[in-house]
Amino acid sequence: MSNIRISNLSFRYDDSSENIFNKLNLNLDSTWKLGLVGRNGRGKTTFLNLLRRKLHGLGEIQTRLSFSYYPIKVEDQKNITLYELQKQVAFEEWELERELNLMNVNPNLLWQPFNTLSGGEQTKVLLALSFTDKDSFALIDEPTNHLDEDSRKEISNYLGKHEKGYIVVSHDRDFLNQVTDHILAIENMEIHLYQGNFAAYEDTKQKRDEFNREKNQKLKGEIRTLNESRLRLKGYSSKSENQKNAKAHSNEIHANINKGFYSHKAAKVMQRSKNVERRMNDDIQAKQ
Repeated sequence: MSNIRISNLSFRYDDSSENIFNKLNLNLDSTWKLGLVGRNGRGKTTFLNLLRRKLHGLGEIQTRLSFSYYPIKVEDQKNITLYELQKQVAFEEWELERELNLMNVNPNLLWQPFNTLSGGEQTKVLLALSFTDKDSFALIDEPTNHLDEDSRKEISNYLGKHEKGYIVVSHDRDFLNQVTDHILAIENMEIHLYQGNFAAYEDTKQKRDEFNREKNQKLKGEIRTLNESRLRLKGYSSKSENQKNAKAHSNEIHANINKGFYSHKAAKVMQRSKNVERRMNDDIQAKQ
């Protein structure tokens, strides 16, 4: 068992002014079967590429694990499948046959040209390849695309029973429910870790979103009240400032004598009002 420690990881593409991720901190156990979810374009494949060092951001990724990746690109599809895969990945024939047998796939497929395999057979062979190295951690990007129902079941059974951990990206909810025990959810430049499968994640997220909506409404009400109080305070301090003007006391016998008194009093009120208003502004900004 090993861990993947991610500390203060930030990343953005050179042609963008906005971060994809901002100061991520995660500690992932390599025995976990993790589902990576998020809306399109929010960084799922980018995160996998950061883990496998194809991209580099600010911060640290610490682990003793190596990473395998699905799907690799098959360069010469007319070549015998086994030979072509061995050109790209170091493995023994028996290791790949072991994984294919676990998937209930005939290992004789390895002796056919890759382009003669069906789409489902190609997917299964490349997925099995990701698990040939016992010391690697599999990163699996959309393994169920273009598969029929039977093939999806075979792959979900294979992953569900596999002893090794992995990260899998998929939009198939039923598939994720069968093959995950933790969920990584990309939300607002952050990745949040949830325990349980996709259904458990959805339930937790729904409850959290409802809590946040209620909290947001409460904060909006508090901000509105603070703004109203701030306006009243401004009106009061302005009235006090006006009292410094001797004309406001033209009918008073001792207007000239009281001018200094009113000026001193107004200055104290103004300073106190400014202090209160400054605290109100800070409170409003924090609540916003």
